[in-house]
Amino acid sequence: MEFRDNKAIYLQIAEFICERILLKEWAVGDKIPSVRELAVQLEVNPNTVARTVEFLQQKDIIFTKRGMGYFVSDEAVEKVTAFRKDEFLQNDLPLFFKNIQLLGIDFEELRKRFEEFKDR
Repeated sequence: MEFRDNKAIYLQIAEFICERILLKEWAVGDKIPSVRELAVQLEVNPNTVARTVEFLQQKDIIFTKRGMGYFVSDEAVEKVTAFRKDEFLQNDLPLFFKNIQLLGIDFEELRKRFEEFKDR
């Protein structure tokens, strides 16, 4: 996984896990990989993954079954959607608006390109 410099690694790993949930690669009730497995897969320190897991547990996206591992919660899709939507609206959208204003891109062009994107 390629990590960006502008965001904490544990949050980027949280985005990775949340994306798997939204893509239904990990469904409600599914066991997710262990901290060690994720650390190896993502080539990061297990402590970083542990911090991610703690963060996602606080958000009620995953939960632990003692001695069995971590699982996707019943409300995970709704929680992930709300979390990601809030992040997008607070962080990404203002930058997006700034760029379309600076570049003189109108909403009709955006609408056209969005429709093309949806058709793919």
